[in-house]
Amino acid sequence: MDIFNGMIGSFLVALPALFSIVNPIGGALIYSQVTIGRLHAERITLAYRVAVYSAIVMLVSLLIGASLMSFFGVSIEALRVAGGLVVAASAWGMLYDPKENEDRKQDHAASAAGESDIAFFPLTMPFTTGPGTISVAIALSASRPSTTEALLPFYTGTSAAAIVVSLAVAICYASADRLVALLGPARARILTRLSAFLLLCIGIQILISGVQGAIATTLARAH
Repeated sequence: MDIFNGMIGSFLVALPALFSIVNPIGGALIYSQVTIGRLHAERITLAYRVAVYSAIVMLVSLLIGASLMSFFGVSIEALRVAGGLVVAASAWGMLYDPKENEDRKQDHAASAAGESDIAFFPLTMPFTTGPGTISVAIALSASRPSTTEALLPFYTGTSAAAIVVSLAVAICYASADRLVALLGPARARILTRLSAFLLLCIGIQILISGVQGAIATTLARAH
């Protein structure tokens, strides 16, 4: 039961964080513009490839991101503080200026609109899962539990969240034309602001966990 609760808890933390920063719905609006000159079947195939690549980027960042940083001498507490700050800063920008975020993503993707193979670059990186997504994934990885028996539920839950987000990317990008007709830029920005506020709260929570861990470590060394 504890294993199941750990999986569900990790999933419920990771899913909104990754979904908010990836923003498949807002990305689909730009995807429809970038791929407008392609056949419908080609756009759907491209959407699935972007989703697979996005899943790989998120899973690699979740599974080895924190361990890689620790290898370079960065403590988990420092990683949590820095990751929380980066996540909160990204969310703040999305919350108060979603159009600037959209314009930046559109610039990343538009330069390759006429190229044949754009699935990984630039549609996956940096358009769909760019530095912000990698930072969020590493920050989530830094919040992993300290006990060995809790690691498997944690990584299972967070990995499941990454896969769900990649499936959302596939669905939204493959249905980009319908989403454009249904939502439009104004409603998409409203959804972006709502998800950005949730991401801001998650970033602050990661930051608080890092500060608490650093204080506890310092007090333990003092004694």
